[in-house]
Amino acid sequence: MLILLRHGRTKANAGGLLQGRIDPELDELGVQQAAAAAAHIGPVDRVIASPLVRAQQTAAALGQPIETDDRFIELDYGEWEAKPVKDVPPETWQQWRADLDFRPPGGETLNELGTRVRSGLADLAVDAVHQDIVVVSHVSPIKASVAWALGTSDATTWRLFLGQASICRIATTLDSARLIEFNVTSHIEGLTR
Repeated sequence: MLILLRHGRTKANAGGLLQGRIDPELDELGVQQAAAAAAHIGPVDRVIASPLVRAQQTAAALGQPIETDDRFIELDYGEWEAKPVKDVPPETWQQWRADLDFRPPGGETLNELGTRVRSGLADLAVDAVHQDIVVVSHVSPIKASVAWALGTSDATTWRLFLGQASICRIATTLDSARLIEFNVTSHIEGLTR
């Protein structure tokens, strides 16, 4: 089973910023979310994480050795890193949603992100038939992973919402993947800020 865990909250999340490759630590709530997610998931065979601090800290809560894989790093927003989401003009969002090859200035396209994430998933899929593997990542790579499991294009990602410290599960066989759970957040309900 592939268990996809989005990192816990950071101050940038709380501030409504596009985080991308900026590298803030988890805030106090994010640490609580990571611990709750780890308790909910329990022991697994492998833990893989994006190299960014927020993913590494979330993965550390699982209490197991962490393998780092750059293919699960967040989308590169280029010049929009740390920019408030609300400051991206509506017409730009519309253009971005319509074109998987749209590139934020100096950043990465959704097609590029999807290609690297699918490469990482392909390398894990066979092992995940018989092992529980947690991948601690970010909103965009996890959405791309869900699109992979559903056999849809990365355009699907615009129609998905993932909460902080949410869990998705993808079952794999030798020739397919199936989405079992999506955006599970029951483990973090009631946490205080």
